[in-house]
Amino acid sequence: MRSCSRFVGIALVRSFTGLPSIGSVPETPTGPLRVAVIADSDTRWKWGALTARRIAPGSVVHGFLLRGRATPTARQLAETGAAPDVLRETTLAGFTAGLADRPSGPEAPGEPGSDGTGRPAFDVVVLACVGGTIQALLHRLGRTWPATGRRPVIVTGYVGVVYEKLTDGLLLRHGADLVLANSRHDAERFRTVYAGAGTDSAAVAECALPFLDSASVAHDPGAVARGERPFRVVFAVQPSVPGSRAEREYLLDRVLAHARRHPDREVVLKLRSRPGEHTTHVEELPYQRLVARTKGDRPANFRLSYGNMGEILDGTDLLVTVSSTAALEALHRSVPTAVLTDLGIREPLGNHYFLGSGCFASWDQLDAGHLPVPDPRWLTDHGVSTAGDRAFAAAGERLAALLDRAATTGLPPLAPFYSPRTAPGYLPGVLARHGLDSKGEPLTAGTGRGAAPRLRAAVRRLVRRAARGAYRTAVQRVAPPIRRWGQL
Repeated sequence: MRSCSRFVGIALVRSFTGLPSIGSVPETPTGPLRVAVIADSDTRWKWGALTARRIAPGSVVHGFLLRGRATPTARQLAETGAAPDVLRETTLAGFTAGLADRPSGPEAPGEPGSDGTGRPAFDVVVLACVGGTIQALLHRLGRTWPATGRRPVIVTGYVGVVYEKLTDGLLLRHGADLVLANSRHDAERFRTVYAGAGTDSAAVAECALPFLDSASVAHDPGAVARGERPFRVVFAVQPSVPGSRAEREYLLDRVLAHARRHPDREVVLKLRSRPGEHTTHVEELPYQRLVARTKGDRPANFRLSYGNMGEILDGTDLLVTVSSTAALEALHRSVPTAVLTDLGIREPLGNHYFLGSGCFASWDQLDAGHLPVPDPRWLTDHGVSTAGDRAFAAAGERLAALLDRAATTGLPPLAPFYSPRTAPGYLPGVLARHGLDSKGEPLTAGTGRGAAPRLRAAVRRLVRRAARGAYRTAVQRVAPPIRRWGQL
């Protein structure tokens, strides 16, 4: 594995101000806990690193960024506010091979492996990746560590609002020692899914989103009246919601119209990534491009903004979004929060997650001065008002118990729900996308005789999709004008 030049200039220091020490995770006899966090995007890195600090306070956090489409840049990492002690870029194969084969002492703190004393180089491994990658890691790590001997505690969970692919995502995460749920509501849903699938739900542990901490600056509604700053409206955009150009242009038009209607307000379009950067979801139509193509002058009180969401919320009086996790962060700070209904309340938008919250509003209502008032019970059930110093206490205690077991009797082998026996038609495809066979072993020329047929099948699927797309275009776009021309 190698360090990546994109991280030059990042201050990799332990500077987590405002994150309280909670839980009862002790130091090991040989020093503080060592936690590895492997992530595949900026948002998942933020969740994984901050979660590690919350469930294992005082630990040494080693960051491993999975090389791929969404590998974060230095700017994106700095914006998360989640600095590790050691950081490097890796691949899935490199990470898992290192855990098995590469010794690591104090002179090489970033390499996974064993420290030569029988203790794993890491006490805890946090998997902060997409579901399929987590499944591949669980199977590969299951082959890495034998049925007997020491292994780290494996922790995983979700980055934010879980509004789609709940069952698929959860079963892909099954097999970890701890599956963290960000609220009471999520914990109940997770256990219901596992029970319904006939598998163990003991790994589910309730906590909260790690960036909802008691040190967050609470909203001060009197600052505007005192003349300290203008009333600030922040529209938090999302990379893939909504997806169509028409809907994104509509939202942008409404933001600009709100700025024109309220010239005394500061209206901010909070962007996720700069052009050329990638995040968890693919953004095919960046708002920067749409703003550049708007006709007419932009209002003087309108601006684009990057930066850490927490810092922007420090001076925000109204947060507007379709379904961003930023809504939960704003609600935690008691910032008035509007979840838009302009495009409907629909599962593909994710705003159905906020049913019962009291936060639904349209741009027409916001233009008229409406400020939504959230329902206190909803906030409690969804881990917003309960987040704080004690939110991670239960998860920390569960982790301490697992660490104690790992140090004495040892942890059982990793046993994901999906296996060649339970999902022979699904699991091989998931693992093959990460270079593994159905047993979790690397696909090689000598061992992967099934790789060529799978590759041919994948090519056929790609060709069929392209052909169907061309056919639809011909029928829907090309044929109608040709027919009209024939009628002239």
